Formats: sequence, structure tokens, C-alpha cells
Amino acid sequence: MKEEIREFVLDQGADVVGFAASTDYESPLSPKLESILPGVKSMVVIGYRELTTCESENKQIAMNGRLDVMEFSRSVNYKTARHIENKFGGKTMTAPISYPMTMSLETKGSVGEVSLRHAAVAAGLGVFGRHNIVIHPELGTRVLFTAVLTQLDLQSDEKITDALCLDCDLCVESCPGNALDVAGKTHLGKCLSNNQPYGIGGAIKFGMEMINAEPQRKKEMLLDPHFWKLYQAGFIGFEYHCFNCQASCPIGQ
Repeated sequence: MKEEIREFVLDQGADVVGFAASTDYESPLSPKLESILPGVKSMVVIGYRELTTCESENKQIAMNGRLDVMEFSRSVNYKTARHIENKFGGKTMTAPISYPMTMSLETKGSVGEVSLRHAAVAAGLGVFGRHNIVIHPELGTRVLFTAVLTQLDLQSDEKITDALCLDCDLCVESCPGNALDVAGKTHLGKCLSNNQPYGIGGAIKFGMEMINAEPQRKKEMLLDPHFWKLYQAGFIGFEYHCFNCQASCPIGQ
């Protein structure tokens, strides 16, 4: 059953596929899988290669590359879930690369409903590197993951036990916000302020300033390119402006 599903997913254009029993998945922050899909027994974890666009100094092009992968992955996820339900039965649910996510003061939009990093590690698709993202043996750091939750009883693939990280610290040195200074931890505040300048923090700051502004200042703010960027991010979603930790990692290049 696993090999049939794996072949189907790869035929859709995905790069790698792994399987993880729900009991082998552990995430310190995301909700339990049972709260998403009662009776869940396993996950099909799917990996997609990130293109060289992540290296571009043009932030619009770099972000467009991410949007390409996200759009493609949604199609693969849906087709996989539908195939599993049609052929093998049981309920399935999909977990996307990124948003929508729970937006709250507690999570600040930084916690996925399914931690796809931990899912990928549980499915034998990689190990964590110094940058706290997953390194695949062949694709390196330039890989993004989705998952399909299912009630099928599928065993986990063999986990990777080798240490793939080179400990070169290039990711640490290239981080503009110094968010990786402490090993094993990403400082979310430092990361998000650089990576998402037009995210929820920037939108709140702009809104608070506008509420208290004089009429002429409000008009000036609406004509400012800063507002236009906030507007664009509002319908794109999480608009990333930094891919340094991913682009700087030499593994897989």
C-alpha cells in the first residue's frame, strides 16, 4: 500500500515521499493530530524542491518562487488525499506548506496546525540542521513539505540517523536578524521582524499610527509605498523577504 501511494505521489511531480505513523510524530507546539483528524494513524509526508529563486536579491521574485511551490503542492496534496480515500477508504485531511494558520497573541502566526518539519523527520525525509530547518540527504535545505493525514495504518519509514549538517555556521552568519545565535533555537521575534516586515506586526504598527494621525497625515500614509506593500501582503498572505538560512546552506547545492 505504501509503495503504491508513493508511486502515485511521485507521478504527480513531487520530489520525495515519506510515511510516518502518528505515534512517531512529536511536535512541541502544534496541536495533537487527533484533534485534527480523529482516528488518524499515519501521515504521508511529501517534499518539493525549492528552486534557485530563493537566492534572488529581488524579493518579489524570491517570494514568487515560494508561491509557485505552494500552489503546486496544494494540487498534489489534494490529489493524493482523494486518491487514498477513493482507493483505500478511510478519511484523509491535508496540511499545506503554510497558511492558513491559527492567528493569536500566543502563536503570532508562527505555529502550524501540523509541524511539517517534525513530520518530515518522523517520515525519514531529513534531520534538523543548525538553522532549525530540515536537511534532506539529496535536496539539502531547499525542500518544502506538505502532509496528508490518514486513518490508514501505515508504518513509518526508517529515520535518518546521520548528522547531515556541516556545522559551517553559514546560516548563522547570513541571518540579518541574528535569530540563530543560540544553537537549537530560532528567535521568532528577530526572524519575523526581518522576514515579514509587512506581516501582522507591521500592519498593527501602521494601524495604530493611522488611528492617532491627523487627517493630512492619514492621507500621506495612504499614499506612501509602505502602505501599498502592506496592502499587497494582505492578499498574498505571509510575504517572506528573507530566505538566507535556506539559500546559504551548501548541502544539496
